[in-house]
Amino acid sequence: MNNRSEIREFLASRRAKLTPQQVGLPTFGGIRRVPGLRREEVSMLAGVSVEYYTRMERGSLAGASDSVLDSISRALRLNEAEHQHLLNLARTAGPASRTRRQPAKEIDASIQHILDGMVGIPAFVQNGHLDVVAVNDLGRALYSEAYKDQTHQLNYARFVFFNPRSQSLYTDWDQAADTVVAMLHAEAGRDPFDRSLTDLVGELSTRSDEFRRRWAQHDVRHHRSGAKTIRHPAVGDLELNFNALELAATPGLTMFAYSAEPGSSSADGLRLLASWAATNKAAQLHHGVEAEPTVKDALRR
Repeated sequence: MNNRSEIREFLASRRAKLTPQQVGLPTFGGIRRVPGLRREEVSMLAGVSVEYYTRMERGSLAGASDSVLDSISRALRLNEAEHQHLLNLARTAGPASRTRRQPAKEIDASIQHILDGMVGIPAFVQNGHLDVVAVNDLGRALYSEAYKDQTHQLNYARFVFFNPRSQSLYTDWDQAADTVVAMLHAEAGRDPFDRSLTDLVGELSTRSDEFRRRWAQHDVRHHRSGAKTIRHPAVGDLELNFNALELAATPGLTMFAYSAEPGSSSADGLRLLASWAATNKAAQLHHGVEAEPTVKDALRR
């Protein structure tokens, strides 16, 4: 991905989201030629010259101080994730940033042991490209629709945009799709010279109009905690909370763990899902092929 292009389009897209009224600037009527704020209005709010801000918005962030970037963030009303994205874009604009790092594709065995020990908690580990590098049995059961017919490492972005099963798995597919794109945009800001990430974004853009439209919006966000509803074909709707934990020993990897409110129908659903997963695993060990147990099969255990 092109760092200068990303800087230009990100700043222009944030500027277009604001109106003079939102930032307390007077309006004098007439037709405005641009959506949102003008460059000179942003420069005034940030306390920098129009010429300097114009150079920045054209992709020249190399050498910009943290104080200037903070001023630009305040002027554009950037949230925490957007502010961090701007800092990352500035950091990677310099020549010293062109060291490429490969995303981790596997984990230490001890991490898998931790995942396997999280009884009753669906959990998995994911890298910045949204490749699932490790998962426990309950996590695999929760996302069983994603693992059907899966012959290669599961990539969450490809599942959401290429696999029609994702439309039924998520009760709010649009939110899931928005989150995927925002996470990939944030990763691109951290390492715009990652060739494999560029290839992934190119593949998604070529094959999915939905992805391409969302990518053009240049939204970024943190995905640290929240709630989502999973519509599992065997146990029904599961309203789950999730939390993300970055693995300090392996930079770029994040563990996601899901839980349900104690005593809720979703907590009962997770227990049933665990029985369903155990039945499925037992059938695989017995028959050597993946089976599709029913809820009744799980309840017999």
